[in-house]
Amino acid sequence: KDRRFKPLTPPPPASEFPPYEPRDFFRYELIHQSKKSAARVGRIHTPHGVIETPGYVAVGTNGALKAVPHQELAAAGVDLMFANTYHLMLQPGPDLVASAGGLHEFIGRDAPIITDSGGFQVFSLARPNAEDGLEMKSRRATKQKGGDGLLIRTNEHGVLFRSYRDGSSVVLTPESSVEAQKSLGADIIIPLDELPPYHIDRAVLERSVYLSHRWEARSLKAHLRDVRQQAMYAVIHGGVDRDLRRMSVEYLTSLPFDGFAIGGSLGKDTAELVELLGHLMPQLPKDRPNHLLGIGDVGSILGS
Repeated sequence: KDRRFKPLTPPPPASEFPPYEPRDFFRYELIHQSKKSAARVGRIHTPHGVIETPGYVAVGTNGALKAVPHQELAAAGVDLMFANTYHLMLQPGPDLVASAGGLHEFIGRDAPIITDSGGFQVFSLARPNAEDGLEMKSRRATKQKGGDGLLIRTNEHGVLFRSYRDGSSVVLTPESSVEAQKSLGADIIIPLDELPPYHIDRAVLERSVYLSHRWEARSLKAHLRDVRQQAMYAVIHGGVDRDLRRMSVEYLTSLPFDGFAIGGSLGKDTAELVELLGHLMPQLPKDRPNHLLGIGDVGSILGS
């Protein structure tokens, strides 16, 4: 245990980072914004093409959508594909993907890709809870070997978990997550964060937000040391607590992230999700893209 950090230790101040400047390889172009709802139509320009927004992001867990070739994705107007660092890290491994020329070459995709930090999958390894929020409803007890989950420990350093493939112990830190995502070479990458459950004591949630902020700051520093034409999105946290969400927005938007994802627990149902977004979205910068994480049901997509 690292005794230098108390649960509410503030993350590094913005003064430790360079000011935000638009990238020459990544930018958000606003096409239209509704005067009634403030909803935006825009384009995200990346090294591997343009992402029309708003848009649905297809999840190719191991770098591929089952039985769906990339040509069909393009024909359906799906510009961005998600790949999961956690799964790719365990098999086939980021070094092998890098030796093949990166994830685009490895899977034969000449279009934008986003990778996550691995954190969502790691925290979903904990034992399923009947009161999980919307973003965790896909968990099934049958996936958890032994019924106790594979998550072993979370601390300031990072996360220790058991591989679902062979049971070996794996450590995931903000720095190792970024390193893996650098090897994969996606256009957009995500910092490591903690995913607390929906039903949680506010004091515990507050500690989690502070931990996520410290991890995200470490991730951003690792990213800025070796950008490689990749954009990094911050992940806004705070569950459904408005004050904590505001605190998360204020801190993370003070740092030079290229976009902002809405993560953490997003409510118990679509109505609470929509209420949360109505409060949160007006607080985010207008010149950068937003990404709603972990939502895939039709009602929540249309409501958002």
